[in-house]
Amino acid sequence: MAAMTAAEAAAAIRAGSLTSVDLVRACLERIEALEPSIGAWAFLDPAYALAQAEAADRRRAAGDPLGPLHGVPVGIKDIFDTADMPTENGTVLHAGRTPAEDCAAVALLRRAGAVVMGKTVTTELAVYAPGKTRNPAAPEHTPGGSSSGSAAAIAAGMAPLAIGSQTNGSIIRPASYCGVVGYKPTRGLISRYGGLSQSRFLDTVGVLAANVGDAALIADVLMVFDGRDPGQQMRARSTLVETAAADFPVAPRLAFVRTHLWDRLDADAAKAFENLADRFPGIVAEVVLPDWTAKGLDWHRTILEADLARSFTAEYEQGRDRLSPVLREMIERGQTHRAVDYNDALDGATRLHDAIAAVLRSYDAILTPGTTGTAPRGLESTGSPMFCTLWTLGGVPAVSLPLLKGQNGLPLGIQLVGRRGDDARLLRTARWLSKLAVQPCTVERRA
Repeated sequence: MAAMTAAEAAAAIRAGSLTSVDLVRACLERIEALEPSIGAWAFLDPAYALAQAEAADRRRAAGDPLGPLHGVPVGIKDIFDTADMPTENGTVLHAGRTPAEDCAAVALLRRAGAVVMGKTVTTELAVYAPGKTRNPAAPEHTPGGSSSGSAAAIAAGMAPLAIGSQTNGSIIRPASYCGVVGYKPTRGLISRYGGLSQSRFLDTVGVLAANVGDAALIADVLMVFDGRDPGQQMRARSTLVETAAADFPVAPRLAFVRTHLWDRLDADAAKAFENLADRFPGIVAEVVLPDWTAKGLDWHRTILEADLARSFTAEYEQGRDRLSPVLREMIERGQTHRAVDYNDALDGATRLHDAIAAVLRSYDAILTPGTTGTAPRGLESTGSPMFCTLWTLGGVPAVSLPLLKGQNGLPLGIQLVGRRGDDARLLRTARWLSKLAVQPCTVERRA
């Protein structure tokens, strides 16, 4: 059962060769064994998780219609409202908060038959101050953030699927550090209604899973127009699962983009990426972004900090002394940003997106780092999101694939970036590359 993918488990439950109770019980046993050392869960009620599984098995036995995730447990980042569980957003200021209704994403998961396993740990208000979670690959190292509990739960086999969010690097970074697949869709494809709002321009709901097919399976369920999120786009039915599983008629072409941050990359990570690019001549070609794209980090910072100041006004006014210094300083800087600078940053984001689109007219995806290297040692920081910032600012889809390892043997994800709205093709490219690069590219340890 532990070796099953989420898609296989869902199919087995529908076929009657596996029960949801057995699957959930196996996850709970894994949690009982590993949670004390990993700390992935902010809220977990084992009896309630089993009760949901029992109800799912009864519905199957009664011949009721079954959704694509029927009986499959999913971890929910603790910034998404759940009507039957606390949603505390990683801050003492929201301790005990229980919403009146599910957020849009959780409602869709329930409609698809998923078992809401529990709430996974987030950083403080989904920003930088870490929670209790440790990296399953090396507990003395950070799991990344802010979707730290979701990534750790997948990596530790505590749940087959989880949802998270990204406003800078909060899905791609923990996925890379923990060695799982993290998928940040095109901004606007999944409703953010009922989730913690940091930035109405940058926030994106995404997913974490053990493989690309499972990521497509859960994301497909979530790509339904909601109408309550003004930033969501109305689109035709999602085809993520079918397209991601399809074979390419010809080999895709990948643009290897180092970005202006290349000298901030750890030496072993830089070598690993260069080795990976060299393995695929004729498929991977180096492309250089215009110099002005380096301004993207400043544009993102301006938008994020101004939006944090607006979104967290109540928390700052009522409990600023209970906020972490890093968040308090970001809010205070955001209070000083000028409207003209904010609007210039929004214009810059549009310009950046156009530059990314220009590259992707000739390539199927961009190959680039998602992190500065493997997970840093220590739990006082969640690592830098800088290698995610441009792509988040541009609103384009990105996926982290656990295909590399660092010199220390820890996971090192590669990031693939696609065209805005062309998420299915991106996941198909990701699946193709994952199959081709079966043997992880490692760096020889230096003497």
